[in-house]
Amino acid sequence: MAGIAPPGGRAGHAVAVVAFDGVQLLDVTGPVEVFTTANRYGADYDVRVVSASGAGVATSSGLPIGVHAGPSGLPRRLGTLLVPGRTDWRSAVADTALVELVAGLSGRAGRVASVCAGAFLLAAAGLLDGRRAATHWELAPELATAYPAVRVEADPLFVRDGEVVTSAGVSAGIDLALSLVEEDWGADVARRTARHLVVFMARPGGQAQFGAGLTPGRPRHPSVRRVMDHVAGDPAGCHTLGSLAAVGGVSARHLGRLFRDELGLTPGQYVESVRLEAARRLLDDGTGTVEEVARRAGFGSSESLRRVFQHTLGVSPTAYRTRFRTTAGSRHLVSRPPAPAGTGVTEEAGALSARG
Repeated sequence: MAGIAPPGGRAGHAVAVVAFDGVQLLDVTGPVEVFTTANRYGADYDVRVVSASGAGVATSSGLPIGVHAGPSGLPRRLGTLLVPGRTDWRSAVADTALVELVAGLSGRAGRVASVCAGAFLLAAAGLLDGRRAATHWELAPELATAYPAVRVEADPLFVRDGEVVTSAGVSAGIDLALSLVEEDWGADVARRTARHLVVFMARPGGQAQFGAGLTPGRPRHPSVRRVMDHVAGDPAGCHTLGSLAAVGGVSARHLGRLFRDELGLTPGQYVESVRLEAARRLLDDGTGTVEEVARRAGFGSSESLRRVFQHTLGVSPTAYRTRFRTTAGSRHLVSRPPAPAGTGVTEEAGALSARG
């Protein structure tokens, strides 16, 4: 990998990146690119990719990558141990040699970080017990179930708890690495690195804006099922606690108790979550103005919709629509006049490119 200091190279802040068969390619290369790019602007990272056997690995995409060494080829003390993940985390944590590698190297590192499903390997090594941790939003419930001693947070792009830092899915490893660069070498070095890589210094919002929203299991109690179906069928309807209780055929107090027991939500929170998902679908489809989306989804006004979006997703409805409706807005095409006839040059738009 270009830009990585070879074994025996200059001594700096030693970063060991664990590689193994099935590892997600960007989990490895994203942070490595951040650290090695930061060296152009004043950082001093000595980045080594390591596997348990010292042999190269096949990544999740099928692309093989080489490594610098096995664990014995690393510096005795590490500044950072970074553990990527693989979507099939069960296979990763079942690899005893891999878990032992992570546990052993963690004792030599000043701090430990993981990307995406790498959090499962940290948990298997006992490094997340009693700590807050993040992982990919789709895997967060599985991490919480498999390792109940871990306090899983599903929304943040990365979470720091002491000297352990865990990040969300795939590209969030870049956000994580930039935060570590800033911590080690200051905001200016991190900012220049981010600009060169054409990424946000701090990405707006959290993981919730990428997630699929609330998908509660089918409740056992028929009253709760009737109410859920009623709300889902008409998100913009007038859904007061009294009217929902009437739909369920129970008292308002009993309905609230049933919702908390079955879903962990109040009826009002469930109504808001359904309306939020309805608004997201309308924004994704490009249907109407934000004010119209708010009305059709049941929020009444764009200001009410904005407050819920900011509180729940960390972004405004307008920003959400810009990011998720289409890629066309990011092309920044430059119009050019038609070329003179006979020149053999076709009319085209030139895309602006960022230069380091």
